[in-house]
Amino acid sequence: MKDITRPTSRTAGATKSTPDAETLAVSALSFIASDPVLMPRFLAMSGIEASDIRRAAAEPGFLAGVLNFLLAHEPSLMAFCEATGSDPAQVGRAAQMLPGGDGSFDRST
Repeated sequence: MKDITRPTSRTAGATKSTPDAETLAVSALSFIASDPVLMPRFLAMSGIEASDIRRAAAEPGFLAGVLNFLLAHEPSLMAFCEATGSDPAQVGRAAQMLPGGDGSFDRST
């Protein structure tokens, strides 16, 4: 897994890489989808039907939501990190880089 804090050519000097955060989130979605316990829990908590995942994945905030789902349950987060060789802090940073992952949707204007 790439270090998401390393600048890429598209970020020219930036300290974060959204494409790497997206890659990590897609990996997390794959991990969740392959787990017979996590997938039904993810669907129930997100309110998404299994048949609508592809459509939902195109929505802003979906990938951050996938990572936040893992971040909200330490055993699931640790299982994902072990399976992918990711650092839990890396997952948190990736969630914050993605649209909707900064928590701004929780704040009143």
